[in-house]
Amino acid sequence: MGASPLPDRSVCAGTAGRLEVKRVEKLFGANRAVDGVSFTAEPGRITGLIGPNGAGKTTLFNAIAGDIPIDAGEVLLDGTRIDSFPSYKVFEKGLARTFQIPRPFARMTVLENVMLAPSGQHGERFWNTWLRPGLVARQEKEIFERARAIIEFCGLSPVERQLAGAISGGQQKLVELARVLMADPRIILLDEPGAGVNPALLDTIVDRIVELNRRGLTFLIIEHNMDFVMSLCDAVVVMATGKVIARGTPDSVTAAPQVIEAYLGGAVE
Repeated sequence: MGASPLPDRSVCAGTAGRLEVKRVEKLFGANRAVDGVSFTAEPGRITGLIGPNGAGKTTLFNAIAGDIPIDAGEVLLDGTRIDSFPSYKVFEKGLARTFQIPRPFARMTVLENVMLAPSGQHGERFWNTWLRPGLVARQEKEIFERARAIIEFCGLSPVERQLAGAISGGQQKLVELARVLMADPRIILLDEPGAGVNPALLDTIVDRIVELNRRGLTFLIIEHNMDFVMSLCDAVVVMATGKVIARGTPDSVTAAPQVIEAYLGGAVE
């Protein structure tokens, strides 16, 4: 899929965010699911977060996004601590995430799913539909036009009127990406965007990530597909048993003995 002809602003604001994770810990009883993890996702770069199953990657994602509290450490977005914020506040600050298993509103259309994403819509207050109908109508028109532009960018125009629960898993992942783009994030966390996706849709997902990165978005991506990581990421962080065991370029980390041992040796939490 080629680059979108749409102007940059119709899809993203073009402001890259900087994410700093400092000595973050998350415990579940005696289990240290995340054990003193530190790294930085630099602005305007695509950083991969890899490791064997049970390494603590998704737990860390949940903590960064405000879905679960951390037990120690700090998470900073552009120098501002966000580790005490609930997920909706983290989202408002410019950090958005997708999930390994997509979570669309299955009985709503793709277009409706994307249009629901912006918070603070005037029509959410019932009295505005009576007292300020013009304001509500103008905002709804703007949201509709922006949603359709993003849907086109994500290659979803052919299914925009279909129920989100009736499209493929790969298309649902693109719906999640479209929804977070409606919020003009500065950094996006993607949880296994390639998992269970057919090769044609995977090419579309990769193409859109590259294009959004070119337009100024920072990405932090969990992914098990090493070809995906090697071809897409500028930097890679490797976790095993809750800890960072390597960081650097894709070539350097995949050649590191401790990384080979973690994968082939079956490190688990």
